[in-house]
Amino acid sequence: MTDDIRPLIAGNWKMNGLKASMDEFEAMLAGASEVADKADLLVCPPATLIAAFAEKAGGSKTVAVGAQDCHPEPFGAHTGDISAEMLADAGARVVIVGHSERRADHGETDVLVRQKTEAVWRAGLTAIVCIGETQRQRDAGHTLDICRGQLNVSLPDGARADNLVVAYEPVWAIGTGLTPTAEDVEQIHQFIRELLTARFNREGARVRILYGGSVKPSNARELMAVANVNGALVGGASLKAADFLAIAHSCP
Repeated sequence: MTDDIRPLIAGNWKMNGLKASMDEFEAMLAGASEVADKADLLVCPPATLIAAFAEKAGGSKTVAVGAQDCHPEPFGAHTGDISAEMLADAGARVVIVGHSERRADHGETDVLVRQKTEAVWRAGLTAIVCIGETQRQRDAGHTLDICRGQLNVSLPDGARADNLVVAYEPVWAIGTGLTPTAEDVEQIHQFIRELLTARFNREGARVRILYGGSVKPSNARELMAVANVNGALVGGASLKAADFLAIAHSCP
């Protein structure tokens, strides 16, 4: 953890959640005051719940509501897609772009991720840009090359600490229960920090870098103690208030 950067614990609910899930979100809101001195909280439910969650959160300064994806264009003939402006109108304050599941399942490229990031900024929101390597790329020793390439192309010019968050998510660790060693995470996050600082100078030095990949209460404390880990992008463990808040409690 970098001492002078406030941590962010972001929950990616993926394709999970119905109206009944409001109970868990309300429990997160109720427990947020207990972690307010440790971290900011972000919940990214499916698009069908964004407006309801945002209304329930109201003006909360500790818990924000976000989205999991957006279309690059502000409007148009794009059946089934949702623009960043629509998400902002629904109450979202953050949008995840370039998640490995979008890259793998929908063939999203770094160029498209950059276009979506620009769209998020156009709507006045913050983008969480995801990067990370597959098992095959890791085994071949290409982790740093993959991260460098994804960052260089996926990030537009004009990044600031208040409009960009980078999430490193080793694809091989997502949903598998596997995690890199603390030493591996520290090396990669330091590498990302150096790239961000070299390109965006002072702003790059303050962009939050999240770790994502099977983060759960049992391993969160060790991960959050690593240098340049400024929080977590949490998958399955973010669906339960108790687990999500426990991860937030693990921040130093």
